[in-house]
Amino acid sequence: MAKIASHKELTVWKNAMDAAMRIFEVTRSFPVEEKYSMVDQIRRSSRSVAANLAEAWRRRRYEAAFPANLNDAEAEASEVQTGIERAFRCGSINQETAPELDETYEPIIGPIVTMIRQPGTWTVDRRSGGER
Repeated sequence: MAKIASHKELTVWKNAMDAAMRIFEVTRSFPVEEKYSMVDQIRRSSRSVAANLAEAWRRRRYEAAFPANLNDAEAEASEVQTGIERAFRCGSINQETAPELDETYEPIIGPIVTMIRQPGTWTVDRRSGGER
């Protein structure tokens, strides 16, 4: 595996950022009465996935913190999927867009789960100051 210098090089982070931007665009057309409830919640969760991945990357020196932040990212991604379903059921997202958005999060959740299951592959050895 090539050495990754920044969380911005992680494919999963890039996918999470792209998904958050897609959520932002789609929620622009939601009804105004949902602006401070459904829109705020789904946007916050979508932004949080990438933010938690970035935080996990910077905390990979600490074996307990790394998977904890990844767990948060996974939970937020699942929360976005729930928000997508709720928006679909409320009629804010159409039948074509809802599954497309939902499926966007599967290739994000999968790598997060893999990283959680194999933290030693990603964490930094504090004794030597380098990657394991």
